[in-house]
Amino acid sequence: MNYIHFTGYDAVHSGSFVFNIPDGYDCYLLVITSTPARFYIDGTVTQYPAHHAILYPPRHKIWYAAGTDRYENDWLRFSSDESFVRNFPLLGRPFPVSDPDYCHRLFQLLTWETSLEAGASKAYRHIITSAHANSGAIQDNPVLSQLLRILFFKLRDDVLNHTASAHDHELLALRRQISSNPQLSWNIREMAQQLHMSMGHLQLLYKQKFGVSCMDDVIDFRLRKAQDLLIYTEHSIAEVAEQCGYKNVEHFYRQFRKYTGIAPGKFKKGIHQ
Repeated sequence: MNYIHFTGYDAVHSGSFVFNIPDGYDCYLLVITSTPARFYIDGTVTQYPAHHAILYPPRHKIWYAAGTDRYENDWLRFSSDESFVRNFPLLGRPFPVSDPDYCHRLFQLLTWETSLEAGASKAYRHIITSAHANSGAIQDNPVLSQLLRILFFKLRDDVLNHTASAHDHELLALRRQISSNPQLSWNIREMAQQLHMSMGHLQLLYKQKFGVSCMDDVIDFRLRKAQDLLIYTEHSIAEVAEQCGYKNVEHFYRQFRKYTGIAPGKFKKGIHQ
């Protein structure tokens, strides 16, 4: 069973921000930072880069503060007897988050879902300046439970697999841009400039992270889109090629056949027979 006591995202504070609860809460507190932050760990205050998470268990000392002139985070105060929370592999210590954008979306969904529940039960709700938050103990529902489970399994993987690196956030953002708009004129030089690194370094990191080269990924996303257009639209082969970023129909034809083992025309006819 899960109870959401307080959840919010995009909290913004000044550089003087300090959060200090010496005896902790009677519940869990999960924080994910969007900016550098300082944490009190084992009697020492240490600064950590942006995109770190920390799960404070009940009655654990809580102390964290801004690391620069601006502090931002997402947070969740909750109670739970779920095994994925009780057996979380790291408590009271910060760890890097490999996909902060993904986790941020989950915090948004948790906050919105909690807001709906609070409204339905007429629970007290309020908004904090420069943040979006909801409070009032909201008992578990299937949606909240699933969102919390997804979030914790994502964070658990970061702790156990040590997948996060300094460039993970940028690489994931780049890949999402490619998948959303494969038809754009992607090239290694502009990708590298966007991430402020050399072309060779980008290609190495991208292959290590996703198991495929940058441009092979572009081709893969383009041809996936092409298959979708061939299945669900009446566009001609030339129109599909253009919408997937191919200026040359023959080039599209060759890549599609190599990728699928069948010519685009036969693929389209086979789908619509």
